[in-house]
Amino acid sequence: MKTILGALTGATLLAGPALAQDQELLIGSTSASSSHYGYFVAVGELINENAEGLSASVVETGATLDNIKRMSRDQVDLGLVTTNTAQHAYAGTDDFEGNQQDLRMLWVYTNAPQNAIVRADAGVEDLEGLDGVRFNPGIRGSSTEATTEAVFDTLGLSADFARGSTTDIVSAIKDNRVSGYVKSGSGQKLDGSTMDIATATDIEVLGLSDEQAETLRDEMPDLSVVDIPEGAAEGVPAYKTWAFGVGVAAPASMDEEAAYKIVSAIMADESAQANAMASIGDADLAQMTLDYGTIPLHPGAARWFEENGYDIPEKLQPEE
Repeated sequence: MKTILGALTGATLLAGPALAQDQELLIGSTSASSSHYGYFVAVGELINENAEGLSASVVETGATLDNIKRMSRDQVDLGLVTTNTAQHAYAGTDDFEGNQQDLRMLWVYTNAPQNAIVRADAGVEDLEGLDGVRFNPGIRGSSTEATTEAVFDTLGLSADFARGSTTDIVSAIKDNRVSGYVKSGSGQKLDGSTMDIATATDIEVLGLSDEQAETLRDEMPDLSVVDIPEGAAEGVPAYKTWAFGVGVAAPASMDEEAAYKIVSAIMADESAQANAMASIGDADLAQMTLDYGTIPLHPGAARWFEENGYDIPEKLQPEE
């Protein structure tokens, strides 16, 4: 009997490595109609091809707020976040009052101007002109939606807010049931869904006045005010708008080695991310992370930055 048991035990041990499976990760992204979704498809492929022992799949979600909630429920392992909402979640403020999230930053991949787009025939010339106008503040449940509402409150603006997904709102704008929306840009260019609208009707971008820009700088320090040069799309003049960084976060509970492998794969890439999102181009993702990050880095991410000679700012230092 001992001989048989020994043989079976030996066979099991020998079979162990062959039966070992990759750690499966779910990545929370955003609406499939967004250019950011394509970016996360590229991220998933980079992880699958270059992060040994990890296997990633991308999930369509309602973007930042939805992703943070899903991470807290262990429904996704990492996901798209905006730097302002990530800071609110980490600090337990705003939408996360009394519900602090144990969230950590992995990397930031773009700075997202928030573009207020309207049909040219809506007769709206500035943000104040949206009073009483059917207008979508952003995809339902997204950071864009929450930030737009906060900006409008801060600036004393109002609109007849229409809620819905990007797909629903794009169709409603084309059909003239809704006059416009706020949509994250693709770097300094308008987003793909906005360009889709522009194929059906002429559009305009409503920028901040100098006074509004100064108010946001003073009263909403979690946001940036950015100058977008002429050419965000054909015929669009230069304008000012509010912005935040867009990156990838994970729960603090993510395995340090997994986080390190993921960040290593992302930072080593020279083309896949730029091919998926043109605005990334020659962007320095590591420096962008240090410049726009608002919450501590995951220890695995911090390890990559330290090994590659970066000085991590105090606010991004991983917690003990």
